[in-house]
Amino acid sequence: MTFAPQSSQSWMSKMGPGLITGAADDDPSGIATYSQAGAQFGFGLLWTILLTYPLMVSIQIVSARIGRVTGHGLATNIRRHYPAWLLYATVSLLLVANTINIAADVSAMGDAVTLLIGGPTHFYTIAFGLLSLLLQVFVPYHSYVRVLKWLTLALFAYVGVVFAVHISWLDVLRNTLWPHLVMSAAYVTTLVAVFGTTISPYLFFWQASEEVEDLRATPGAMPLVNMPEQAPENFRRIKFDTLVGMGFSNLIAFFIVLTTAVTLHAQGVTDIQTSAQAATALRPIAGEFAFILFGLGIIGTGMLAIPVLAGSAAYAIAGTFGWRNSLELQPGQAKGFYSVIAVATLLGVAIGFLPVDPIKALFWSAVINGVISVPIMVVMLLMAADSKVMGSFVISARLRRAGWATAVVMAIAVVAMFATMA
Repeated sequence: MTFAPQSSQSWMSKMGPGLITGAADDDPSGIATYSQAGAQFGFGLLWTILLTYPLMVSIQIVSARIGRVTGHGLATNIRRHYPAWLLYATVSLLLVANTINIAADVSAMGDAVTLLIGGPTHFYTIAFGLLSLLLQVFVPYHSYVRVLKWLTLALFAYVGVVFAVHISWLDVLRNTLWPHLVMSAAYVTTLVAVFGTTISPYLFFWQASEEVEDLRATPGAMPLVNMPEQAPENFRRIKFDTLVGMGFSNLIAFFIVLTTAVTLHAQGVTDIQTSAQAATALRPIAGEFAFILFGLGIIGTGMLAIPVLAGSAAYAIAGTFGWRNSLELQPGQAKGFYSVIAVATLLGVAIGFLPVDPIKALFWSAVINGVISVPIMVVMLLMAADSKVMGSFVISARLRRAGWATAVVMAIAVVAMFATMA
C-alpha cells in the first residue's frame, strides 16, 4: 500500500481532527459561558474571542503534531518519557474536569428538551447519557459525527440576529480591538471561564489521539519519526484543518457574546439563571421558534461533545496503562478503553442529578477547565520541544513562543481570578 499525498485531496477531505475539535468546543458549556459573558458585561469581553483564536490555534497545532509525529496520544508519550507522578497528576486532572463537563452537558441537554416539549428533565438526562454511551460503544464515532455536526448549524441563528437588531458596530469594533479590563472578581472569573471553555484540556488530548486514529486509518501512513518524507504534507494539513476548525469555533463564540450583549444585556438581564432565559436572546429574529433553535443547538453540540469528552478521558487512561484504544475497535477488543467511556459518561449522568442549575454548572466547569489547562499545556510544550519525543520534528521557535504565550496568558488570568477572590 502507498501513502496518498494530501495535496491530491479536496480541501474538504483535509478537514478532520481540527474541524471536529473546533465544533465540539462550542458545546453546551461554551454556549452557556459565552451567553453569560455577553449578558453580564455586554461588549466588554468581545476582545477575548479575538485573543483566544491565535492562542487556541497554536496549542492545538502542538497537540496535533505530537500525535502525528510520534503515533501516540499525549498520555502514552508522557508515560514513555516522563515520571509516573506527572502522568498520574495530568490524567487525574483531565478525568475530573471531563466528568464534570459531561455532567453539565447532559443536564443542559435534558433541560433543553424540557424547554422544547415539557416533561421530566432527569428522564431526558438519563436518556441522552445512555444514547451517547451506546453510540460511542457500538457505532464507530466517524460514522455518526457527520450527521450530528449538522445540528450545530442551529448556532448560526446567533449570527443572524445581528441583521435584525440595531448594533453600534463602532462600539463593537472598539471593544473587540481595545480591551477594557475590570479588576473585579466577577469580571476576572468570567474571563477565566471564557478562556477555559475555549482552550480546554480535553481538546488537547482529543486532537492528538484523533491524529493517531487517522494515521491508523490511512493506508501507507506511518508516524513521522519513522517516515519523515510525509511531514510536509501532514503539517500543512494540520495547520489548515486547525485554522479552519478553531476559526469556526471562535466565530460562533463571538456572535453568541454579541447576541446576548445586544439583547439580554441591553434589556438589563445580566445574570442567566435558566436555559429558557438564555434562549430569549433569539426572540428578535425567531420569536417562539427561538426556543427550538436554542434547544437544537444545545442537543446537537452536546451529542457531539460528550463523545469527545468521554473519549479523550478514555484515550488518556488507556495511554496511562498501555491499553488498546480506538473508537473504531469493537468493545471486546478494547474492554478497558470502553469501560472508561462508560464510567465517565454514567458518572456524569449521576452528577447531573445533584441540585445544581445546569447553566451555573456549565459556567463553573469552564472555570475549572481554565485552571487545570495551565499545567497540562506546560507538559505538552516541554514534550513538543524534546527531541527524545519528537525526534527531528521538535516544534519551531515561533510555535514554541506562541504556545508558551498561551500558557502564560491563561496563568495570569487564573492568578488574577484568585487574587480578586481573596
